[in-house]
Amino acid sequence: MIRESISVFDIFKIGIGPSSSHTLGPWKAALRFIDTLKKEGLDKVGKVSVLLYGSLAKTGKGHGTDVAVLLGLCGEDPVTFDVNEVIPRVEQIRNTQELNLNGEVVIPFAYDTDLVFLYTESLPFHPNAVTFLCTFKDGKEIAETFYSIGGGFVVKEADDNIARGDVHLSFPIDKANDLLHWGRKTGLSIADIVLENENEWRSEQKTKEGVLKIWHVMRDCIYRGAHVGGELPGGLKVKRRAAGLNKRLLNGRTYNNYEEWIQAIRAGGENFKYILDWVSCFALAVNEENASFGRVVTAPTNGAAGVVPAVLMYFIVFCDGNDEEKIINYLLTASEIGSIFKKGATLSAAMGGCQAEIGVSSSMAAAALTESLGGSVRQALMAAEIAMEHHLGLTCDPVGGLVQVPCIERNTMGAIKAITASQLALGSNPDNAKVSLDHVVQSMWETALDMNHKYKETSEGGLATKIKGEDDNPMPLSLPEC
Repeated sequence: MIRESISVFDIFKIGIGPSSSHTLGPWKAALRFIDTLKKEGLDKVGKVSVLLYGSLAKTGKGHGTDVAVLLGLCGEDPVTFDVNEVIPRVEQIRNTQELNLNGEVVIPFAYDTDLVFLYTESLPFHPNAVTFLCTFKDGKEIAETFYSIGGGFVVKEADDNIARGDVHLSFPIDKANDLLHWGRKTGLSIADIVLENENEWRSEQKTKEGVLKIWHVMRDCIYRGAHVGGELPGGLKVKRRAAGLNKRLLNGRTYNNYEEWIQAIRAGGENFKYILDWVSCFALAVNEENASFGRVVTAPTNGAAGVVPAVLMYFIVFCDGNDEEKIINYLLTASEIGSIFKKGATLSAAMGGCQAEIGVSSSMAAAALTESLGGSVRQALMAAEIAMEHHLGLTCDPVGGLVQVPCIERNTMGAIKAITASQLALGSNPDNAKVSLDHVVQSMWETALDMNHKYKETSEGGLATKIKGEDDNPMPLSLPEC
């Protein structure tokens, strides 16, 4: 049996919002298609077309899928591309009807006809499918289909059954029970087990540097999101709330940078309501940035990107967690829980509803916080189970196809549930638990299979059918009206 080896950097990916499956995944797919065209010769390309299927079509404009594939075809890197240039670049392509393929060759490209949203068609392997078609100047044609399977993971058609079996980890883990086994056998924490496995890919120093880079992007996202007001793009006219909440909670206390901001927050005390509001502020900040094509980290998805960093900020500010080693360990632990859900169920809302996003992120944060606060491996797994148990069946019903309502507020709920789950686990004896994390992973997957498709990121059910824009049509986040 070939095991799927998943790194911390597979779970946590730096990219641009608003969706890991609908933005980051298609972007990466476009970059892979560019690699194919390079082998043929970019100068030989005459025309490129893009077909979007299933959920990528139905909520693609609201999730920025059109933006993602265009920037990917231009050869731009989602990790480094200037977020302020996202909309202007796409507007330029639409206005000039030209695409600068990989930044090297200009070809004609008509947005309205060369980018096709197949709203009524789906491919059998996964609801998130995109096909790239290329016609060369000599008449030759090639096509490649990719599936964005959640959390920024992408598989190419015909390669979907190939697991990452090239790396043999010191502690192979497919299920929570495997993780528990290694913890008992070695006495290592979850974070230490993950770090040992990461050594198969790179040195411990490189891993820690990379994890800190992940944290710095999360941190900067929180800080920026807590200081930007106005409305979110896309037509729903949703007001950003994190900045106003930040200002109210600080009550006039001043600061000049992130570290001083933390001190200003701490100076407000540790009243329960005060802390609760700050956790909400942290989560809102991230997902308001995500909804605005800001730079975020999948955790494990973009739509759920606020939960893990919000709980980490709670640990840093209110639990004496402002230490690089503690931050690294928190993120390593969180990543392993996300990996277990990815292997045993799904990280895709198009496959499993929002339980696959907010539910998984809450479970990740709960386990990470529990271990960070001194909990055992068993208590951490118990916290992960508790957090997901109370997200089972959560639907994905984005209003207008935008990652805004109810997505942004759900991150605050996921963060609070994670903290609650951690507290319950820390005060409990895992011997008395009736449900294991593996049980809840299995239940989540079974629920996903039973869930009606209209509650799986299609905007065809739930809240998405109750609240519309002024014209009663989905409002594209990619090209907001002036």
